[in-house]
Amino acid sequence: MTAKLTVAMAQIQPVWLNQTATIEKINLYLIEAAKNGAQLVAFGEGLLPGYPFWLELTSGAEFNSQPQKEMFAHYVNQAINIEQGDLKMLQATCQQHQIAAYIGCIERTAERGVSLYCSMVYIDQNGRIGSIHRKLMPTYEERLVWSPGDGHGLRVHDLEGFKVGGLNCWENWIPMARQSLYAQGEQFHVAIWPGNLRNTVDITRFIAQEARSFVMSVSALINPYDIDPELPLAATIKQAMQEHVTEQNPWFANGGSCLAGPDGQWIVEPIIEQEGITLATVDLNSVYQERQNFDPAGHYSRPDVLQLKVNRQRQATAIFNDANE
Repeated sequence: MTAKLTVAMAQIQPVWLNQTATIEKINLYLIEAAKNGAQLVAFGEGLLPGYPFWLELTSGAEFNSQPQKEMFAHYVNQAINIEQGDLKMLQATCQQHQIAAYIGCIERTAERGVSLYCSMVYIDQNGRIGSIHRKLMPTYEERLVWSPGDGHGLRVHDLEGFKVGGLNCWENWIPMARQSLYAQGEQFHVAIWPGNLRNTVDITRFIAQEARSFVMSVSALINPYDIDPELPLAATIKQAMQEHVTEQNPWFANGGSCLAGPDGQWIVEPIIEQEGITLATVDLNSVYQERQNFDPAGHYSRPDVLQLKVNRQRQATAIFNDANE
């Protein structure tokens, strides 16, 4: 009898750029997912405390702009510091309710100054942090506020008989990043996104067909009414967002969470303009069946010809060697 896994897509709005309130909201959805039987739940890219939508809406690349400096400073203040315990509440909930989670976070660390990373954090069913994957390459305007990550978090995890892994947003399009997970035996892939159907509708089924794995894309949501009027540039951001929405379609980021099977067919078609939890149960036997004729890290590979090298060391700007150690 093969393993089965119940998964949940948490397509929610953050309390945008408010760390404390967003953690509390994520915590409620963790509990809801667990109470509905989920063993794994995932949240959108950068959900905690929020994706930097202001960059494309407010001349984010303007050099030495005081409003942009103020927005960045606020973003730094609301980013999470895992070493200082900012995720302890969520870890405790995962442990209490025996649920694993992938959470999109904006992370800052003491050793890299105020550099920020778009990180995908895996918390296991015992509340332990299994990996912190920092996005390898921020996309386009994201590079104004996020630093390039490293390979340390390119890892899969054992969960209820499955091997699960994941990537952030457009790095799902990087063939070698995907292969680094396939080579570790990944069978359930989680792709997290800031929140638009155009991002998820093609890549989800493509990866599923390529990997012969289950692929779950999870997105966030946002609309102009989510903008806190006390934020720097709040009025400008809200007005710019309103120019992109209509009464019939009020979402600036409309979701698009979905789940595809290892045959590339939809199990859950993309969900737009709805906040909430969506559950599904998947059977590992489907992976085995689809890999009968194609297994990209197994019998349909040529490691004697093509082989991937992955550096999983954490980046560091200094290495200290003390004489007394």
